[in-house]
Amino acid sequence: METTPRPVIGVVGYSSNEGVFSQPRVYHARFPKRLIQRLFRVTLSKRDVHHIAHLARLGVSEEEAADHLAKLSRILELVDQLRQVDTRGVEPMAHPLDMAQRLRPDEVTETDHRELYQRNAPAAEDGLYLVPRVIE
Repeated sequence: METTPRPVIGVVGYSSNEGVFSQPRVYHARFPKRLIQRLFRVTLSKRDVHHIAHLARLGVSEEEAADHLAKLSRILELVDQLRQVDTRGVEPMAHPLDMAQRLRPDEVTETDHRELYQRNAPAAEDGLYLVPRVIE
């Protein structure tokens, strides 16, 4: 019985030092895909939500953290479901519908109001606005 070689999967690992993540390290090894999926299933805690809020400079109360934790967990579960779909043989596409984009003709449809707009400017010359120098 011939066994097929397992693909080499690049794994990105982060080392944590008191909750702060350092530079990512990429490890290449031969692991079964199912093991990789099980090892890197993401679960969040309230501490993670507060850390994300701190990074985004957002104030989050305990009640809001619980709500955000539930919503983010559902999003990560959806991502995990999408990751489990077999997409071998599916060609990547930029749009879900296979259709040509309708383009309008490249024609000028508006009149030029530059002179009218520049009449209100304190200083204008040759169609350009003149402004005071701010850097010497």
